Amino acid sequence: MKTKNHTTIPAFIILGAFSFLALGFTLGKKAGEITPATIDAAADLIGLSFSPEEKDSMLTNLNNQRNNLEALRKTKLDNSVSPSLIFNPLPKGFTPSQDQNEYDWGLPDQVELPKADHDIAYLPVSHLSVLIKTKKITSERLTKIYLARIKTYSDTLQCLITLMEGTALEKAKAMDRELAAGTYRGPLHGIPYGIKDLLAVKGTKTTWGAMPYKDQVIDETATVVQKLNEAGGVLVGKFTLGALAMGDIWYGGVTKNPWNLAQGSSGSSAGSASAVSAGLVPFAIGTETLGSIVSPSTRNGVTGLRPTYGRVSKHGAMALSWSMDKIGPISRSTLDNAIVLSIINGADPGDPSTISAAFNYSSKADVKKLKVGYFKPFFEGERVSENDRQVLEVLKNLGIELQPLELKTTIDPAPIVSMLMVEGAAAFDELTRLNLDDQLVAQRRNAWPNLFRATRFIPAVEYVQMSRQRSLLIQEMHELMKDYDVIVTPSFAGQQLQITNLTGHPALCLPNGFTNGGSPTSITLLANLFEEEKLIMLGRLIQENTDWQAKRPPLFNQ
Repeated sequence: MKTKNHTTIPAFIILGAFSFLALGFTLGKKAGEITPATIDAAADLIGLSFSPEEKDSMLTNLNNQRNNLEALRKTKLDNSVSPSLIFNPLPKGFTPSQDQNEYDWGLPDQVELPKADHDIAYLPVSHLSVLIKTKKITSERLTKIYLARIKTYSDTLQCLITLMEGTALEKAKAMDRELAAGTYRGPLHGIPYGIKDLLAVKGTKTTWGAMPYKDQVIDETATVVQKLNEAGGVLVGKFTLGALAMGDIWYGGVTKNPWNLAQGSSGSSAGSASAVSAGLVPFAIGTETLGSIVSPSTRNGVTGLRPTYGRVSKHGAMALSWSMDKIGPISRSTLDNAIVLSIINGADPGDPSTISAAFNYSSKADVKKLKVGYFKPFFEGERVSENDRQVLEVLKNLGIELQPLELKTTIDPAPIVSMLMVEGAAAFDELTRLNLDDQLVAQRRNAWPNLFRATRFIPAVEYVQMSRQRSLLIQEMHELMKDYDVIVTPSFAGQQLQITNLTGHPALCLPNGFTNGGSPTSITLLANLFEEEKLIMLGRLIQENTDWQAKRPPLFNQ
């Protein structure tokens, strides 16, 4: 692997370099654009030596940042617009409901136990829960089924970092004893699950998918894992993620898509989505900052829920972007994700960004009363997938009246995404300064090592301006969303994925068929802040009247 030639940089020289480049950003054409000469001069100024290829990479990244900053300045801001609070970016006057009702999942009274282990493994949580409660299967047997599948297939998929066989079997047996004694903790009682390996679990390594941290042990357990364990969940493994939450390349290889082993599973929740798709666990926890639940859920043909920013505690999770990171479940059904969300939801003193909010889903709520919109332009034209249009037809045939609308904001989200890069560079400041980024497998132009270094040249003033514009974007998206209960959109159309990740709005990503080449596709449902129950209502309606989510990758359906 090619490494960089680094030199220790005194603080005052760094300040000089930053001032030099800040002039280039601020004065623009008056002082001269960012050019190769600018980069060379800055490198000389701070005592660094770069190869021609590295200079070209830095130039590209810096030019991208310059273009983004120029776009930012085109939006005029009134002085009353303050930056979004980094931990609670809520629109003006918005307060989520605090009135929590009792859950009504609408689970069946009885479920028939399949004869074959692989058929059991592919059952949704909602059915496995009934089987355990009615004692048709023990948690111990169910856990052994999943452990066996992990041992058989995880190497092929390169999706596993840590197998937790001993503690999992111990917990499963304890759950069986509790049930025999009349104690039932709820729908996750005795249900095996996995987590993305950026969540700390005491006594295990937490690698973040990156070589510099492959032996890291964090002496605590993430709040999300604590809640799942208290609800009776059985943690069987920690799954891969793209290094430092980007892509599907980790220090051990590339996590594979069960539908096509020649293809990566996308990321960064690569292992979580791959494992669920292959029937290695019924659900797993993923995270999203800018598509890391939606993208692998799409690629692997599973159902992913990205909750509202602040609904789920990030305590004990790796930080990439404090103001954008979100934790959510990946499973085989909308209802399964709702059950998991009901457990991991809630404010946490360990995470100041969490916001107390009710999650009131009821199977008795009338889905036909939802006001459902769709971004009409995204469903038109030759490039639109027929699979996306088919979802609209399904909804119309089920009696859902669809309201056309457009996704329009006065704020361009693209430049504001640089906030993620700035926060990531701050989160991994030590990694960069100690030259540990050389150990990361991915060293391409737009990989973290180059992005973290390039982002250090964004002036603090510009970060604040981005935050101020983000405040306006949050308000505009709130105004658009408040007139609808759910909005249907192709998962990657337009700028909705950027916008909703910046504004913190929840999203439900559902399988909706396959390409001609056999790859899974998806549709996304959006709702207003802290209104995930509406996503569950419409998503469940779709899945109970289609079978896209029930499809299994043939190589693992055995």
